[in-house]
Amino acid sequence: MPTMGYFSRYMRMNTLRLVVLVIVLLAAAKLLFHQKSSSILRLPRLDEVQAPKPKKPQNLFWEKTPAIDAVHDEERKELPPEPPKEEAAKAKEDAPVKNVPPPPKDFTQMRLVHLDLKGAAPKVSYFEQVFPLFAKLGANGLLIEYEDMFPFHGDLEILRSPYAYSEQDIKKILHLAEINRLKVVPLVQCFGHMEFVLKHDKYKHLREVEKYPNSLNPHAVETLPLVTSILQQVLDKHPQKTWVHIGADEVFSLGEGHDSKSWMNSNNGDLGKMYLNHIQKVVSFLTARYKGVQLLMWDDMLRWIKEDTIMESAITKHAAPMIWLYGAEMDLGKIRQHITKYQGLGFKTIWFASAFKGASGPAQVRTPLEQHQKNHHGWLQVFQTQHQFPNTTFQGIALTGWQRYDHFSALCELLPMGIPSLAVCLQTLEHGNFSKEAKKHVLESLGFKDMDLTTSICKGKGAFPGSEIYHLVGQIHGELETKVNGLMNDVRQNIPGWFSRYHRKHRFGNPYKMELFGHTVLKGHEELEAVIKQLRDHLAEVFFPDTVEEWMEEYVNPHMDPLREFVKDYHEILKLNAQPKAILKRR
Repeated sequence: MPTMGYFSRYMRMNTLRLVVLVIVLLAAAKLLFHQKSSSILRLPRLDEVQAPKPKKPQNLFWEKTPAIDAVHDEERKELPPEPPKEEAAKAKEDAPVKNVPPPPKDFTQMRLVHLDLKGAAPKVSYFEQVFPLFAKLGANGLLIEYEDMFPFHGDLEILRSPYAYSEQDIKKILHLAEINRLKVVPLVQCFGHMEFVLKHDKYKHLREVEKYPNSLNPHAVETLPLVTSILQQVLDKHPQKTWVHIGADEVFSLGEGHDSKSWMNSNNGDLGKMYLNHIQKVVSFLTARYKGVQLLMWDDMLRWIKEDTIMESAITKHAAPMIWLYGAEMDLGKIRQHITKYQGLGFKTIWFASAFKGASGPAQVRTPLEQHQKNHHGWLQVFQTQHQFPNTTFQGIALTGWQRYDHFSALCELLPMGIPSLAVCLQTLEHGNFSKEAKKHVLESLGFKDMDLTTSICKGKGAFPGSEIYHLVGQIHGELETKVNGLMNDVRQNIPGWFSRYHRKHRFGNPYKMELFGHTVLKGHEELEAVIKQLRDHLAEVFFPDTVEEWMEEYVNPHMDPLREFVKDYHEILKLNAQPKAILKRR
């Protein structure tokens, strides 16, 4: 039986063991808690951030508290994603692409903006501003018709306008086109529309009809050398050319000249063959001198020529027809007939031509938006038939912007006036219609708030190159005649007996009565002249002096000159201080 001393020692020993066990358990618990806490609160390194993986079931006891978890997630959101490894990116680029179908034929492969420079040719500085806009709106090429703006030299120097571009200007234009990824296609007329050549005495003897400067006599010995010289000078300045447009449209009066009548009498009156004989010579020259260049030509003369005659000319091997139609209402059946004919003849490519301006009247000032948008919508319907013509390719479209109907006609809409229409037309082609997206892009690109195609009204100041001209021309064209007539009518109605034509002719009048109406007339005249000066200044920034003067003579002076004469007479007669009327000498 144990004694009391033994029992006392036994209790102390057990107590000590219990204390040691508690200390060990507490130390173990502390260590385990520290490790888990570190795991919860540690921020991940940048290279550890990745998309979250599916969570595995966890012991609810060790689940992170909502507060800590939320903080941790927010910290992860602020970290940027890891950039891809260079090796992985390169491997992805080098990986072969499988099961990718070939790209479909794209009718919009080429969208050429036509620059008709035979009137109101812009300065190169304007091209520098507007070419980027063309590209932004969807164009990828330019069809440049230089005519007399080209810097011809040597025997052809007489053809150049006093304001023709210099050779350095041509280089600058081509450079501007290149940096804006606009492929340049030069257009050089070779048969009809040769007024800029045949108006000169030096070349009058080469006219098809002596009194008409439109068309060349294809039988004259000097005709072909003249055409090839013009082509050579222009094309040699375009070293990067892929396509060349030779015009060849609207050869008016062909067959009416003496030489042509003689030829037709010996060739069964085959006018089509006579036309193609000249075209074939031009094509032969170009294909021999400029290897690999593809030729384009307007198709209107080909429409009526017999298939056999076209086949015999062999032009289908080297040229492509450009079918043109500019109206709002498209005769799709007729166009289909033309395409069917050209495909059957063996033309491998076919082009089309629409119009964004210059097709609604030879003296049009403002561009009708709806007409031109409808024209492009019609061409979209034609493009959709590509699959029906497997043996030819719809190569592209030229959006023509005619500046004159011919060399002698008045100016059509100035280029800045046609920019909104061009934007609408290009975006219609881009989107398949003038959708909300297309309209939004047009408004953002041009700086307008809204536009109405039906009324051709664009709301907002606009922020495109030439927008000042666009607004001022619109203002003057819409209001000038009305305001001038209003001022003159006020004069005639309020003081009909004190400043008549008779008073002005004989240089007399009563200053007291004259001053009663003078203030209103003078103020109105000054306001109009201020607006006109603004327009003149902006026109001078874009165009050469001859264009500025021509536009003023055509669209401003006919309205302003009567008012200017009235104001001039008013000032002169008022200074005479009521002197007796001038006595006319008897004859």
